[in-house]
Amino acid sequence: MSKTLIRGAKVLGGEPQDVLIDDESIEAVGTGLTAPEGATVIEAAGLVLLPGLVDLHTHLREPGREDSETVLTGTRAAAKGGYTAVHAMANTFPVADTAGVVEQVWRLGRESGYCDVQPIGAVTVGLEGKQLAELGAMHDSAAHVTVFSDDGKCVDDAVIMRRALEYVKAFDGLVAQHAQEPRLTEGAQMNEGVVSAELGLGGWPAVAEESIIARDVLLAAHVGSRLHICHLSTAGSVEIVRWAKSKGWPVTAEVTPHHLLLTEETVRSYDPVYKVNPPLRTEADVMALREALADGTIDCVATDHAPHPHEDKDCEWAAAAMGMVGLETALSVVQQTMVDTGLLDWAGVAERMSATPAAIGRLAGHGRPIAAGEPANLTLVDPAHRALVDPAAFASRSRNTPYEGRELPGRVTHTFLRGAATVVDGELA
Repeated sequence: MSKTLIRGAKVLGGEPQDVLIDDESIEAVGTGLTAPEGATVIEAAGLVLLPGLVDLHTHLREPGREDSETVLTGTRAAAKGGYTAVHAMANTFPVADTAGVVEQVWRLGRESGYCDVQPIGAVTVGLEGKQLAELGAMHDSAAHVTVFSDDGKCVDDAVIMRRALEYVKAFDGLVAQHAQEPRLTEGAQMNEGVVSAELGLGGWPAVAEESIIARDVLLAAHVGSRLHICHLSTAGSVEIVRWAKSKGWPVTAEVTPHHLLLTEETVRSYDPVYKVNPPLRTEADVMALREALADGTIDCVATDHAPHPHEDKDCEWAAAAMGMVGLETALSVVQQTMVDTGLLDWAGVAERMSATPAAIGRLAGHGRPIAAGEPANLTLVDPAHRALVDPAAFASRSRNTPYEGRELPGRVTHTFLRGAATVVDGELA
């Protein structure tokens, strides 16, 4: 049995309190708590205590692309970013479209010890969009999959999408859609607009995202099944989701940190580190996304952590892979774009980066209140810290961050997974 006393932390950014951890659970929350004999004491004055962060959208690459990331390195990166649970996307090699593959990922996560890993199953066999994968078998497996996504590809066939929604409804499952009409994005390289025309790069129109979202919220309403929209990126998409929610339809949505901060203007450098799917959009889109996250139209922040080896990014723009790493910088970006701007307080951050994603993913034991008797999945943050982003210090196996050399606020000082410290003083335990 181990005990830890966190002394004087601002719980959810509020008044300083002490939190006593006993083994895997929170024993007490209050002021003036006494440290038991032999307990570890953390002096946390000025630090913010949050429930452990939960990511609905992480690419861990294992099995098949261990040159980019492994479950171990990805969960180490997650812990450094303050995460205690991540959902691992299905676009691995082989694809996570069977009970055997999702159980492999789940077991690797359990062995890592740094972060809980909940696999996401593929919607269709091989992500090919033609035949439903073994959704029921993956749900009934040891991994107990409840979220299914072909992320990286859109389930563009309306009949297949309807069948998937109908199937998962039986066990309160969720289909997470990568909204991208493929015929409208053939050869697309960046957001369609003035900048793409100036740079001579193929345009990626907002309507390619918005048309799929509009179709799918109608399907979700028709079936009465839960739909989640991955990496929302346009102001138009926000309005469609807002309309669907006004109808009471079972629709949720996420936004990535990079879509809250970066715009298409970064692409003028032709640096492939800014090449991502969906693409970086306009300043107006960024402002709409921030406001939608603040008012709850967008439910949560998800990283879309997409690691790639050096050779897949250090090349000409057209040949470069799409995606950015994000687990270790997500909280800092959210602090800069949402907290420091006054759009959210720390309690709002806890809601959108812990409680809500855990609820959407039906992930027990995470996203819980900081209260006696709850699991000790916790994150301590120093909001006053500022530093330049140095990818050489990342725990991730990949370094494709768009923030290299950029000053960001905040630093995760400690992360606890069921009472066990996975990060201490900003370093992996």
